[in-house]
Amino acid sequence: MPEMLLDVQGLSRSFGGLKAVNDVTFSVPAGLIKSVIGPNGAGKTTLFNLISGMLPSDSGTVRQNGRDITHLQPHKIAELGICRTFQTTKLFSRMTVLENVMVGRHPRTRAGFLSGLLNLPWTWKEEREIQERSMELLDNLGLAEAADETAANLPFGRQRLLEIARALATEPSLLLLDEPAAGLNIYETREMADLVLKIRGWDVTVLLVEHDMSLVMDISDEIVVLNYGSKVAEGKPADIQRDPEVIRIYLGGDHA
Repeated sequence: MPEMLLDVQGLSRSFGGLKAVNDVTFSVPAGLIKSVIGPNGAGKTTLFNLISGMLPSDSGTVRQNGRDITHLQPHKIAELGICRTFQTTKLFSRMTVLENVMVGRHPRTRAGFLSGLLNLPWTWKEEREIQERSMELLDNLGLAEAADETAANLPFGRQRLLEIARALATEPSLLLLDEPAAGLNIYETREMADLVLKIRGWDVTVLLVEHDMSLVMDISDEIVVLNYGSKVAEGKPADIQRDPEVIRIYLGGDHA
């Protein structure tokens, strides 16, 4: 059996009387692209916030390779190899493209405030390595020529790529992508699908939230369907497409 990189058991979170995530259980085997789909308000982004430590859960557990990470802070979860992007792109807009990616290397560096202040020789070497690795990532994502550009000046689609590059700079074993194709045109969406497949080829497992169903069905190995915070289906894309409850949620009424 494949190794379960992520195991979510009975995860719940309420906001007042609203159950945003309600007793959700699923696993993500290493080496897969697994997608989480559902209508607006289904709890997808809240689920990502719980997994990544951005929000505390009311109940349930999140385990990475068997280790309980439910109550860890986001930076500790990133250090353990789980990193994410956001539905609304969050960049350091006044920093350059290269500097944005270099920030993502922070969980993999040794230099702290004091060693940086003292400007020790080994910190110079580490800084060069950070820059080299960051440029490598930009090259792999087709952004190398924009390395010295201010991040805010990039077109929207390339800002999406930059956020993914910064997340990859942390060297994640699991990458959470929150609607990476949102706001992209058809050509950019196809490129995004190819990129997600490429990332999986770099031995990075991907958990994806996405509304573009054709992208989801094309690249996913497994799919989880949420509705009103609860899991209603899980399986391979072909099984999800035939599931009566999923059809009802997306199309309404009874459909063959």
